[in-house]
Amino acid sequence: MGIRIFSSQYKKVVDFEALKKGKVGMYLCGPTVYDVPHLGHGRSATVFDMIRRYLVYSGYVVKYVSNYTDIDDKMIKRAEEKGVSVSALADEVIPHYKRQYKALNIMPPDVSPKATEHIDDMIMMIKELDKKGFAYVLDDGVYFDVAKYPYYGEISGQDLDSLQMGSRVEVKDAKRSPQDFVLWKFEKEGEPSWPSPWGAGRPGWHIECSAMSYCHLGSTFDIHAGGYDLLFPHHECEVAQSVSAFGEGAAPKYWLHNGFLNVDNEKMSKSLNNFKTLSDMLELYSGRVIRLMYLQTHYRNPLNFSEDLLQQAKSAIERIDNFVAKLRGVKGEGVMNGKLDDLLRNAEEKFRECMDNDFDSSGALGVVFELVKKVNVMISDNEMTAEDAGAVLDLLGNIDSVMGFIVSDVSEVSPEVLAMIEKREEARKNRDFSLADELREELRNHGVEVEDGPDGTIWRVNP
Repeated sequence: MGIRIFSSQYKKVVDFEALKKGKVGMYLCGPTVYDVPHLGHGRSATVFDMIRRYLVYSGYVVKYVSNYTDIDDKMIKRAEEKGVSVSALADEVIPHYKRQYKALNIMPPDVSPKATEHIDDMIMMIKELDKKGFAYVLDDGVYFDVAKYPYYGEISGQDLDSLQMGSRVEVKDAKRSPQDFVLWKFEKEGEPSWPSPWGAGRPGWHIECSAMSYCHLGSTFDIHAGGYDLLFPHHECEVAQSVSAFGEGAAPKYWLHNGFLNVDNEKMSKSLNNFKTLSDMLELYSGRVIRLMYLQTHYRNPLNFSEDLLQQAKSAIERIDNFVAKLRGVKGEGVMNGKLDDLLRNAEEKFRECMDNDFDSSGALGVVFELVKKVNVMISDNEMTAEDAGAVLDLLGNIDSVMGFIVSDVSEVSPEVLAMIEKREEARKNRDFSLADELREELRNHGVEVEDGPDGTIWRVNP
């Protein structure tokens, strides 16, 4: 049947059809790098990484672009507070995103543009808008005239008349409409600025993503993704700019948005003392646990973060790791069990069905844990051969190319720890149980649990 997705502009699940056969262009609105990443950043990056991975799993060649906003009001304010330049602030913060996203096993984008690297592209777009009558100049900048774009509000489902009636009194009353938004802000003392045909200044926020996506994916591409909080006005303004500058059809084909992240049923906020940074969580839990926590909830649904949710994810990771350790310890000989062959084929089919249904990671995880339950029974009943175990591990590896947390990376374990595991196994063979116990404790201190069985020692990295 193929992949079906919920696209925000259609307000329903629709068939996914790539613009070019076998290829997908995908853009994710990245962070404004004025501060370190928080749990909301991690969720958006993780779920769209999962979607990207599933598109690859399904045979598409994906070009994935995710930007860094390194110039805007928040950047300027924070740089002033810290007494550093805006560029120095970006250079300080961006490595935090790279390290912590890596800990969540998020694949690096194919392109990670910075807004400041595309000022010329933004000026080019504004010139097009100006030439076609969509822009006008006030004393503080260049603005987009929303009234000239008849489709404003369609992506987000907003009614322009209602928006204008409900608008607060604007400090800047020279704008033609309260919904008009800035394309270029004229220079202020002490702020970064670039030359332009209208005067020195810097870009408005909305034009940045429009220009970067156009530069790297073209005027029309397959998927534009981001948090639900960006749907209006940011993505609505992006569409208005792009279509007005480059013509009908010059917009993403599908708009995907992930749901909000709350903390204990309240909006995450520093004022409520419930603000959670990714670094805080990564000090307490592994990236695998946090990634699983995100994927346990469908990406479009709100995620209510709690310590209980993390503990559930940790327990699930332990269950997975014990299962993988058991599979690696199976030594039985013989031909592959026909019953298992059917089980694996059905599991893969159900996994695809779930993921084809708007990337239902929650349902897909249910398929994985049902497989774990059934195969564990086969291991306990001695119905598994080494070949069987290998087939299960192969399927888990394929599924994990999408989910990104199932199979613990052996490279996490140092050569020294692997040598310790071998030394302990040798001690057990020599019946030197005192040394084996000492090595067990030492391995535990290195985050590795070992379990002795009739077929030898199995081990796993603690989550």
